[in-house]
Amino acid sequence: MRFEPATRLTGTLVPPPDKSISHRAALLGAMSSYPTRISNYLDAADTRSTLAAVSKLGALVQTRESRDGALEVIVRGTGLREALEPKEPIDVGNAGTLLRLLPGWLAAQRGRTYTLDGDESIRRRPVDRVMVPLQQMGATLQAREGRLPPLTITGARLRAISYELPVASAQVKSCVLLAALTADGATTVGEPSASRDHTERMLRRAGVKIHRFGHHVTVVNADELVLEAVEVPADASSAAFMVTAGLIVPGSRLLIKDVGVNWTRTGFLEIVRRMGGIVLGEMESAGSDLASHEPVSDLDVAAGPLAASTVEPEEVPLAIDELPLVALLGCFAEGETVVRGAAELRLKESDRIATVVDGLSGLGADIEAMSDGFVVRGKGGLRGGVIDAGGDHRIAMMGAIAGLASWEGVLVRGVEAAAISYPGFVEDLQRLVRR
Repeated sequence: MRFEPATRLTGTLVPPPDKSISHRAALLGAMSSYPTRISNYLDAADTRSTLAAVSKLGALVQTRESRDGALEVIVRGTGLREALEPKEPIDVGNAGTLLRLLPGWLAAQRGRTYTLDGDESIRRRPVDRVMVPLQQMGATLQAREGRLPPLTITGARLRAISYELPVASAQVKSCVLLAALTADGATTVGEPSASRDHTERMLRRAGVKIHRFGHHVTVVNADELVLEAVEVPADASSAAFMVTAGLIVPGSRLLIKDVGVNWTRTGFLEIVRRMGGIVLGEMESAGSDLASHEPVSDLDVAAGPLAASTVEPEEVPLAIDELPLVALLGCFAEGETVVRGAAELRLKESDRIATVVDGLSGLGADIEAMSDGFVVRGKGGLRGGVIDAGGDHRIAMMGAIAGLASWEGVLVRGVEAAAISYPGFVEDLQRLVRR
């Protein structure tokens, strides 16, 4: 699809429900002893994979559209230790979160064996970082070449451990915390810097004894989970694409409503503000005490001049999914924008360092790849051209927004990939465009 230059963007929108929270709500609902009602569940390919997976494991899943068109889900779980053993592999589709979180639950199913597999993209995503701690806890795991899907897990009686993550990762942390629920004591997970804490908040709401001390989280084993209701806010990562569009298309003014502003998800907005971007809204304070709720705010966005900035390694975990947008903003900023310490981007749906650099270079950007990031030298805009999403939803959306702000427009090959996390992305964007 071709995206032509826009004169400006104006209007109000509510981004789709949060993907990370939707995944976790369905998984914890399946692990719970009582039904879990999830309001505003994301109806997308990735999160549908999670509902299909927990159904295969014995959870009863009911879905219906509410009056406002959002998806309501009721999950009647099996409990912590009673997941069924399916005869066939569990298909995780393209859902990396499901691939890395689900083994934490399955590792506790004594004597039962499960295999996780997915599409061509998921088969390139390493799982060795979840294998190591689960093996230390007593489970048996096998993977292709020792690190790639398909991943086979044989459950066991788990022992509590203290584990230090070599790289901050909410997915790996969450996997260990889910396994810790059935281990024989208290398990502590540490990471070098903060990462998303949706799992911790939801576990606390489900009655789990959980404590956070700096970058360490301790979970005490539990007999059961009781997660009765979850209201999913609008996705901060999806909102980030509309924020970016509002900042770089001249004359734009957008109101983006009901966005989750958990401090572990607003790293991108902090970077934007440092670059001079005008984004107004109530943010949760960084380092806030562990709560059981997810804070929500409206974001008021206006276009304006941007200045280059440097994203340091300690900032990366809190903005990992939005770093392609930092590269796009850097094309319109004055000066040299640098992102370093982001080698994790090479392990996403695509090698996002390579796809971002190649994609934006093809649109006229002065951008250079590093082993763990990139450097963008701002030119005040982009010429336009063609960008191939390569099956990566975030690259597809980045290309579309680049087209609206470019001088000549952008043809996005594979724009349908956006539906993986943002169904209705193109329609939402077109409603805001003024020409």
